[in-house]
Amino acid sequence: QLQLVESGGDLVQPGGSLRLSCAASGVGAYYYTIGWFRQAPGKEREGVACISSDSGNRRYAESVQGRFSIARDNRNNIIYLHMKNLESEDTAVYYCAAGSILNLDERLYDYWGQGTQVTVSS
Repeated sequence: QLQLVESGGDLVQPGGSLRLSCAASGVGAYYYTIGWFRQAPGKEREGVACISSDSGNRRYAESVQGRFSIARDNRNNIIYLHMKNLESEDTAVYYCAAGSILNLDERLYDYWGQGTQVTVSS
């Protein structure tokens, strides 16, 4: 069983930056692909970024390409989502999830955290 806990969500002004963290615990945490997803009010959840277990491969949604960066610290089992040039459209609850395939399809992920709120507003 794998547990995921997100943190770092906050209120930030447009153009600002934020770093989200996902702490993974449980047997075999190192071996999972980790993805970040988000769900805005009234919208479906969408994949934002994902990273392979060895950090060798990453994928990003087109809407965040060049603004968001995913990284992981396997020594401490923490996965980060660095976000810059934030826009109001980035406002959402952000979730991290663990799976076995590098993909932004949420159906491929088995374990989920509870989410952290990011609000971009002046």
